[in-house]
Amino acid sequence: MATNLQFIKSASGTSVTSLEITNCFTDKYDVYAFAITKVDATSDGNMDLRFIDSGGSVISDAEYDYANLQLISYSSFSEGRGTNSTNINDIMRRDTDTEKNGGGFHYIYNPNDSSSYTFYQGQSGGAVASSGLIGTKAIGVHKVAEQITGFQLYGATFDTLEVVVYGVK
Repeated sequence: MATNLQFIKSASGTSVTSLEITNCFTDKYDVYAFAITKVDATSDGNMDLRFIDSGGSVISDAEYDYANLQLISYSSFSEGRGTNSTNINDIMRRDTDTEKNGGGFHYIYNPNDSSSYTFYQGQSGGAVASSGLIGTKAIGVHKVAEQITGFQLYGATFDTLEVVVYGVK
């Protein structure tokens, strides 16, 4: 796969429970990447992903399948998976403690192609203040062939959330 990243846009939020990154997918690229460059959260809740359709609506119907692996330094590793879910669950895992300085790198495949499913793959990590390190590897699919123009990250209350979107050449 090519690895030349072309900047598309950045987005950030302060004291938010969700962040929508809109109008970032076009016919210019088949593969997009997004980097979570900073995440600080002080409430419980994992970071989940939903796509935004060409009409600007967040897709929250049971149209997603996902699988993830949580790599926890202070506990056993664990797996999560779901079919016919309303999101791609746990792209960044949170524990019951304050997580600081997290980040991740994620790919989205074929979002603009209205005749194809949209796929997701990513990994993330962070420090849990009193416990140790926690990482996540995740995959997912939106099982409806439609044009996707953006995505939503949501879950915990994020004191700071910063995201940069790239096209992959």
